[in-house]
Amino acid sequence: MGSTESAKALLRTVSCFAVILMMTGCVGRMVYYPDHVEYQTPENNNLSYEDVLFKSGDGTVLNGWFVPAAGQAMGTVIHFHGNAQNMSAHFSFVDWLPENGYNLFTFDYRGYGKSDGHPTRKGVYEDCVAAMNYIQTRTDIDQTKLFVLGQSLGAANAINLLGKNRLEGVQAIIADSSFFSYRSIVRDKIREIPIISFLNWPLSFLVIGNSESPGTVVDRISPVPIVFIHGTADEVIPVHHTKWLYENANPPKSIWIISEGRHMDALGKERNTYIKRLLAFFDNPAGGNNEK
Repeated sequence: MGSTESAKALLRTVSCFAVILMMTGCVGRMVYYPDHVEYQTPENNNLSYEDVLFKSGDGTVLNGWFVPAAGQAMGTVIHFHGNAQNMSAHFSFVDWLPENGYNLFTFDYRGYGKSDGHPTRKGVYEDCVAAMNYIQTRTDIDQTKLFVLGQSLGAANAINLLGKNRLEGVQAIIADSSFFSYRSIVRDKIREIPIISFLNWPLSFLVIGNSESPGTVVDRISPVPIVFIHGTADEVIPVHHTKWLYENANPPKSIWIISEGRHMDALGKERNTYIKRLLAFFDNPAGGNNEK
């Protein structure tokens, strides 16, 4: 091997180790992308709401919005929003619920929006537990008609929550654009880095653990009905993650695959179609086993 080839080989080796070290030290922080900008409030949509403060299990103060249904409520939807920004940026995904007869409770994980603290995997999961605990203390809602709607990171945490806990009154869960496990999504992202793509399997074990992963508990959600939603052109979380979750879940379960749909398109670009489907599902969760 000539000196030039040796230098190139050394550079590749050093680069690989540099990337590995960077990922090992930073991957936990790279999972979360919160900010503190207020993009909108329910009031911007002519909706009355209650600004709520409640505490997570370790005492971290969290912020949420309770938006009552217009007229007689047919149930309450607890929204676990996706990654990046905060609940005010994600409100447009669920702003249709109150006008269609459902109370809405959405909240920010620690470090997002006006919630205190800094996001960690365990902390965000505990925040989801605290949100459900909070909503179950309210005496102004029907505790037998609760629905959980999670998107992206929120869907993964919603599955983890319902898989680990038998929560009274939860009629159904909707998991939009979830990943299967933390290691599997990191593995996919490593494959996108040419210099280390061939190391995707061992590196995924090195840089991140698999605790709080939805794929490990999705089989325990039954008998609560669950709908999985994902787009085939999702550039953030590939559709195979939801297909794996569906395969591992027990009935009753449904999967709605959006042809050419991108990340969280069901309640974005395709909202007119999927709002109707979700309202029909809320009305009859046990009969929601329609696939697409």
